[in-house]
Amino acid sequence: MNDYIIKSGKKLRKGFTTGSCAAAAAKACTIMLFEKIEIPEVSLTFPGGEEIILKPEDITLNEASASCCIIKDAGDDPDVTNGIRIYARVEKAKAGISIDGGIGVGRVTSAGLPCKIGEAAINPGPRKMIFNALEEVARLYKYDGGFHVEIFVPQGVEIAKKTFNERLGIVEGISILGTTGIVEPMSEAALIDTIKLEMSIRKQNGQNVLFISPGNYGVDYAREHLGIDVDSAVKISNYIGEALDYAIYLGFKKILLVGHIGKLVKLAAGVMNTHSKIADCRNEIFAAHSALAGAGKETVEKIMNAKTTDEIHNILLQNNISKMVYESILGKIVYHLNYRVMNKARIEVLVFSNENGVLMQTDNVLDFINELKEVGH
Repeated sequence: MNDYIIKSGKKLRKGFTTGSCAAAAAKACTIMLFEKIEIPEVSLTFPGGEEIILKPEDITLNEASASCCIIKDAGDDPDVTNGIRIYARVEKAKAGISIDGGIGVGRVTSAGLPCKIGEAAINPGPRKMIFNALEEVARLYKYDGGFHVEIFVPQGVEIAKKTFNERLGIVEGISILGTTGIVEPMSEAALIDTIKLEMSIRKQNGQNVLFISPGNYGVDYAREHLGIDVDSAVKISNYIGEALDYAIYLGFKKILLVGHIGKLVKLAAGVMNTHSKIADCRNEIFAAHSALAGAGKETVEKIMNAKTTDEIHNILLQNNISKMVYESILGKIVYHLNYRVMNKARIEVLVFSNENGVLMQTDNVLDFINELKEVGH
């Protein structure tokens, strides 16, 4: 593709999804079944109306079926599926269009995913693209019969080991994905979609307490110090606001948030995306709450100039204000979290540092922890 976006001051080329590859390969196979010759290129229309020309590779054509592949191009996105071959095999049928997955396309084993348990992990977006592409060909050749389509990815089993698929309940291969058909480099939407999928699975599996944490620090701490089964955790990266919104949508009434002070202190200012490029107000929050606790100008300046939250913690200890400051900050964290969820769920919070252990926790956090432990056993 020759379409670009500008992100973080860089010009990044867009790519196309595994779903687009599958649809284009299926369309090329169908055309070849009617033409009875190999074709050098195939056009594919994305759901948004854009069109792309792709080149079928590794073509096999006989009277009964046709197969070929499209090589995945993720553009400038660091996608583990970049460069792999997505194959389709198409044969005529009496009626309808059936779509299944072969080798290297995962099978769904958990509820809460867009595909039903037992189905090939070919998401609704790609299924619709394949269906539309084959209907287009059928109209072109005035064909009123049906087709059977098999999508397969010889490298899929190996590539899947580098993805979240097994954790999501998808086994033996990759997922065929793509809502728009286009890969936007460094897309936040793709990561948020994965987070939402994990949350949906927890809900479908009957988990009453949603355990969320920004990343490995929180999950590791929960395992090592709180005794929580990490399989119950959903790592939400910096997208705390997005995760809370979706938790309410799913109907969770209990949410446990465990995280490092360097991330979660930002919640005291109402910052719900904790990436440092969005907001890094840690020093300012500590300085303001220290001033409220009676710290003098010199102490506030030291806090403002500190390089790490551990350094700030030591300054608070030296001035005997750590308890007051953490209680004040926790109060604002709880206020902003409850505001975000519109008081539709109970949220318990535990904030720690690797050096100093638990720094803040809400009154009933142990109740949620014990409930998660019971589920884990």
